[in-house]
Amino acid sequence: MELPLVVGVDGSDSSLTAVDWAVDEAARHGLPLHIVHASLWESHGGIQPSFSTDRPAKEVMAEHVIASCVERARRRNPEVKVSGKVLPEDAVSVLLRAAPEAFALVAGSRGRGEIVGMLLGSVSLTVAARAVCPVIVIRGTEPHRRGAFGHIVVGVGDATGSTGAVRFAVREAEVRGCALTAVRAWRNPSQEPVDHMLIADNAARLREERASTGLDDALREAVQEHPQVDVHRRPVEGPAHRVLLKASAEADLVVVGAQRRHGHFGLQLGWIAHALLHHSECPVAVIPQPV
Repeated sequence: MELPLVVGVDGSDSSLTAVDWAVDEAARHGLPLHIVHASLWESHGGIQPSFSTDRPAKEVMAEHVIASCVERARRRNPEVKVSGKVLPEDAVSVLLRAAPEAFALVAGSRGRGEIVGMLLGSVSLTVAARAVCPVIVIRGTEPHRRGAFGHIVVGVGDATGSTGAVRFAVREAEVRGCALTAVRAWRNPSQEPVDHMLIADNAARLREERASTGLDDALREAVQEHPQVDVHRRPVEGPAHRVLLKASAEADLVVVGAQRRHGHFGLQLGWIAHALLHHSECPVAVIPQPV
């Protein structure tokens, strides 16, 4: 059975945008779409008298949110199989519980009730940092969200630590029929003491060559499996988060890995993914990589 694409909603504009993106993504991959809404109305509504026909307002609101989102998804693409469910838990628990049986989780960048001015909602950040499946946070302008650039970017670290992110990015480029740019940042040893400019130039050249070799190693297997994908390799000097943030300005999606240490239950995200989730100009996919 195909794993569904799961999108969390709360009725905010951000979550509605996430629904639209998720419908398009489900259609590209031929996946069912499952929409979930977390509501704790059961724990707050109290006991209703047996003669009462009134329903808790939060229950009515929760059912309205999920019904309207399901209808929105079906109108956007009637060919996508859509289902929806209200779950009596907090939003983080709902999404993390769905993760083991999901192709990916999709969330908006900010939810209803988040503090004005926040760069990223706490639910999206926590889920991206803890989920065992890919998490895609929908950011950016409408052209970035609808795929106007025909271009995906993947950040590549060491070969073993980037496997999941590379595979996800290559498959995504394939189903979209777009180009993929694999970026590996390297740092110029400008702060290291040297006796001659030529030595510094040689050191920089060596680091760039190592970054290029690292890209080849990380991409080799995925490219062999998907030879039709147009892959560009870019070793770039500079801090990795700044390099990828700049690349996000002309991308439809940025893909990065996040290491997950077995038995560790805290937030496991890393500075690069954290920076992209807060500042990227396009949607961000965070791919868990077991350590």
